[in-house]
Amino acid sequence: MIQDLIDPALTAKQRGALARAAAERVHIGLSGQPERISRKTIERWLRWYRIGGFDALVPRPQVAPPRTAPEVLALAEALKRENPARTAAQVRRILTMSVGQAPSDRTLQRLFARLELAAPPAPSQLFGRFEAAQPNDLWVGDALYGPVIGGRRAICFAFLDDHSRAVMGARWGYREDVVRMAAALRPALQARGIPRAIFVDNGAAYIDAWLLRACACLGIKLIHSTPHRPEGKGKIERFWRTVRAQFLIELEGESAPAVADLAELNKLFVAWVETCYHQQIHSETAAKPLRRWQQGMPAPLVVPSKAQLAEAFLWTERRKVSKVGTVTLHNNAYEVDPLLAGRYVELAFDPFDLTRIEVRHNGRPVGAAAPFKIGRHSHPKARPELPGTDDDGDASPPVALTGIDYLKLIGDARDADQHQPINYSALLQPPEETTP
Repeated sequence: MIQDLIDPALTAKQRGALARAAAERVHIGLSGQPERISRKTIERWLRWYRIGGFDALVPRPQVAPPRTAPEVLALAEALKRENPARTAAQVRRILTMSVGQAPSDRTLQRLFARLELAAPPAPSQLFGRFEAAQPNDLWVGDALYGPVIGGRRAICFAFLDDHSRAVMGARWGYREDVVRMAAALRPALQARGIPRAIFVDNGAAYIDAWLLRACACLGIKLIHSTPHRPEGKGKIERFWRTVRAQFLIELEGESAPAVADLAELNKLFVAWVETCYHQQIHSETAAKPLRRWQQGMPAPLVVPSKAQLAEAFLWTERRKVSKVGTVTLHNNAYEVDPLLAGRYVELAFDPFDLTRIEVRHNGRPVGAAAPFKIGRHSHPKARPELPGTDDDGDASPPVALTGIDYLKLIGDARDADQHQPINYSALLQPPEETTP
């Protein structure tokens, strides 16, 4: 601003003309905004420059006298060093009681931070990248809520191999229970082998006693995630994001194909997994999921036999045999060996067929239970997945329509009330007295 005015060869008249011209121009300030500088300011800057040079133009920071006595701050520092666990509020209380005055908590906090006496912030918890060393070392299971099929929300259970990210098994159903989860896990075990461990959350389907028994029979370690700590399920959550972006998105919109039932949805999903997901190079492993699983799988593949699968997927209930040699199970009555009267036995059964019950005592089979009275042929949890049925699997009865439009009746009543003329004379007459 004043570089043209400091030339000693200029006369006072020339210097004044340059100062007036500079004051009339619009300048761009340091913040980028246009601003004007008065002539008096320009002449003051010129006067400062003549006295002290460029250093005289440098703004001087305002130095305010300290409001707190240095002795109080020194005592606060000593109290903090004496016991580093003391907070600023605690130091303030001690100063108030001892010397009668104390700065604010914020002042003490700034003092401790400047002196590096403040407690270091707690380090945020870091989660290292984890990947199973080999295929079938760890499977991760989870459920995803999907589209509405047949008037009901479909839910997908899936198990993902942690090492290869390949889909071991997946199935869509109508309920998030242990039966539907078993429908995805059993074919996976039969086709992909037995994993060393399965990692799941704490949902009702994963803490069911049946799953604990099935894993114990097959020698699988069942691991539940820590509540409110979803970081361990990152791989399958990323898989769900891929499912939404590549599969479920095609079931939405006017051009989407009409999916009639769960069978068709499962068929389309298996086709997408085998032809698209398993054939794409994974961004993390830089390999196709299924090929990585096949190449890294040690030989031979440990596949459970039919007998092992059948035993693992049986449900068991503990019952006491009555004096007449019968047991009950879900309103069904069965006859067992009379020698077991008064003893506790274990009933092993298929949840979809309660007519065939195997009786065990002290872990040993003691024959089959003979049906005496059968009122239910399947377990309450083993309900069919048919659209148009209620929670018990029974067909919902058709609802008879009354034809009454309640909202239209309300609208007609309001319109009739608005068109009724007002009797102003009745409003002016006093109300009639009524005798009690």
